[in-house]
Amino acid sequence: MSKTALLFAGQGAQVVGMGKDLAARYSSAKAWFDRANAALGYDLAGICFNGPEGDLTKTENAQPGIFLASWVAFQLLKERVPNLKYDATAGLSLGEFTALTAAGAMSFEDGLRVVRQRGKFMQEACDVTKGGMAAIIGLDEAPTREVCAEAGVVLANLNCPGQLVISGAAENITKACELAKAKGAKRALPLPVAGAYHSPLMASAQPKLAAELALLTLVSPAVPVISNVTATAHGTPAEIPVKLVEQVCASVLWETSMRGLLAQGYTRFIELGPGTALSGFMKRIDKTATMLSVADVTSLEATVKGLV
Repeated sequence: MSKTALLFAGQGAQVVGMGKDLAARYSSAKAWFDRANAALGYDLAGICFNGPEGDLTKTENAQPGIFLASWVAFQLLKERVPNLKYDATAGLSLGEFTALTAAGAMSFEDGLRVVRQRGKFMQEACDVTKGGMAAIIGLDEAPTREVCAEAGVVLANLNCPGQLVISGAAENITKACELAKAKGAKRALPLPVAGAYHSPLMASAQPKLAAELALLTLVSPAVPVISNVTATAHGTPAEIPVKLVEQVCASVLWETSMRGLLAQGYTRFIELGPGTALSGFMKRIDKTATMLSVADVTSLEATVKGLV
């Protein structure tokens, strides 16, 4: 029997206007945005809906903003498809927090607040380190690892065949891009990010995040939630914070995570939140998988039709 997994967007998916049409159409969506504002004590919904882009792209706003927009998409899908059945959840980097919250491991307010703090801690780490990231297109993992070793950077995201992301000190990223092109990469593109996410340069954020996670009440997820660090399901509630802290500096094993689900009989994946990056990755991992998404009213309607 085929199985369904919910996938939650990561940082970089943010776009001004995300969630706005959903809040305008559905009173339940507006209520979630209002609830988020009350929990955080500032108008995050307004930043999601109206920007400005400079404010939305700040890590401390982008992370809770994407969490919130993705959560609202999830809630509306459950509302429209009351018998919605899903067998696992996963999320890209910050999306792992949304995935855990969707699986009931933490409350909505706790998830939102800890993601806001995670964003602040990561921004602080960016401010004291001069880091960057780059997408390496069309080069296999082995030669990319050779590039990383030579340039003194790390492999941050293994997203899908032909798309890897490297992370490290800014001057080393420049060198790594040149080396990657020399090894045959189709493209090596520096990314417009604040720092070197998923690298040792984020280490100062780890103890701060650990302290925040220690304040939360975590329970066992209702369905398996895939860890970015291990590409396997999270363990006990006590083990969840350990992996979330490790994830700040560790590589995101997205392709391995998706291949693991495919091997377990998952054939349908629903991407929740802004953008369709995860759907794009899946097309390059397994074209036969069914991909649905919910980001706005139009995609919600299409996904509801695809499920009923």
